Amino acid sequence: DIKAIELSDSDKIKAGSFAIAIGNPFGLSNTVTFGIVSAIGRSDMNLTEYDNFIQTDAAINPGNSGGPLLNISGELIGMNTAIFSKSGGYMGVGFAVPANMIKAVVSQLKDGGKVKRAQMGVIIQPLNNDLKKELGVKEDKSGVIVSSVAEKSPAEAGGIKPGDVFR
Repeated sequence: DIKAIELSDSDKIKAGSFAIAIGNPFGLSNTVTFGIVSAIGRSDMNLTEYDNFIQTDAAINPGNSGGPLLNISGELIGMNTAIFSKSGGYMGVGFAVPANMIKAVVSQLKDGGKVKRAQMGVIIQPLNNDLKKELGVKEDKSGVIVSSVAEKSPAEAGGIKPGDVFR
């Protein structure tokens, strides 16, 4: 009589929501920790090529990866994936893949046996204050600058060039 876990709509998660992490840290099975969602849509951490993590302060340690991150109703909001740590252990910052990304990947695997990702063929970086000053962009404006464009990519075909700024 075991039921599959309900996957939530992770687009509805908000910072400050409760988060429960379940895992096997350091071989300690069935460990449950509690915290909050600290941020959503976290990226630019060089963890993976595709970043869109839920950040939580629920304790996640080595061995928690692949375990569920739940909301207070027991619905899956994400899959525990990584920690930020200078010591190798919990420092209050953990990351989970959102449930909606899991749904999309599972659907693609069921339909075709592989995951397909869109690719523009650009590498971008945020416009920091030094770049804004150099390029004459107002400091209150956010955006990105194109660092490189892959040959024969959709970006190249569309005329995007290194140094292009998008705000």
